[in-house]
Amino acid sequence: MSDTKKNLLTKAIGQKSTTLEAEMSFFDHLDVLRKHLIRAVIAIAVFTGIAFYFNEEILDKIIFGPKKPDFWTYRMMCKLVEHFPSLGKDMCITKINGEIINTEMAGQFNLQLNVCVMCGIILGFPYLLWEIWRFIKPALHENERKSASGFVFFASVLFIIGIIFGYFIICALSINFLTGYTVSSEIKNTFTIDSYVSSIATLTLGTGIIFELPIIIFILSKLGLMTPKLMRSSRRYATVIILIIAAIVTPTPDILTMLTVAAPLFLLYEASIFVSAYIERKKKKAEAAFYAN
Repeated sequence: MSDTKKNLLTKAIGQKSTTLEAEMSFFDHLDVLRKHLIRAVIAIAVFTGIAFYFNEEILDKIIFGPKKPDFWTYRMMCKLVEHFPSLGKDMCITKINGEIINTEMAGQFNLQLNVCVMCGIILGFPYLLWEIWRFIKPALHENERKSASGFVFFASVLFIIGIIFGYFIICALSINFLTGYTVSSEIKNTFTIDSYVSSIATLTLGTGIIFELPIIIFILSKLGLMTPKLMRSSRRYATVIILIIAAIVTPTPDILTMLTVAAPLFLLYEASIFVSAYIERKKKKAEAAFYAN
């Protein structure tokens, strides 16, 4: 065998060995990720089981809470009207229109199941984040670990704040608006259980995810996909979108009520710009130190 053929054979064997090692490493990582996800699913299942135990209280006080006139948000709005009559009587909500019905044989069972699973996901979300962090952490450098050390805590806090804001503000005002909205007196508002629960789940979980915006911007800025300059230049479009969302969910055309809903979203966007600018400053500082050495 000539030297050329020997070299080609040796090179091919080396490349095959490298490929096998890469494949084994890839599948090893998949196996580790699978274990983390299984533990997260078990945690969510445990919280779902706890929710099943307290399902009556959850359904009556939480799920159907925004459908009752004595809901905390509506009572606070009425108190505001008492202290500031200029806001208008329409802002004081004393009646929620519309009836909720069940049109399927397994409708109420599915309601209980879906509500408990939703509670399990919300309660287990911080643990899911922790498992994701444990999977990602070994692949990070020491300085990256330090800069992202508060990932689970801040992401969990933002998610919980988003859930609370979404439930007590966005969800409550949206339900009041949608159940009372009519285009003709000949049409009565009657809603199915699935429609009602899906609206609550979408608005509440959706707001919780939206409140993760600073964390998402942090990650994108680390990857170099987002800059504070881009976010500042897009502020006008973000303002329009936020005001549209606020106008849709507020029960009255009163500007103060709309701004009450929009204000946290504005603050969230500005906080995201601050996070992106902070990451950019750190990158420039690190580059300057690197070239100085």
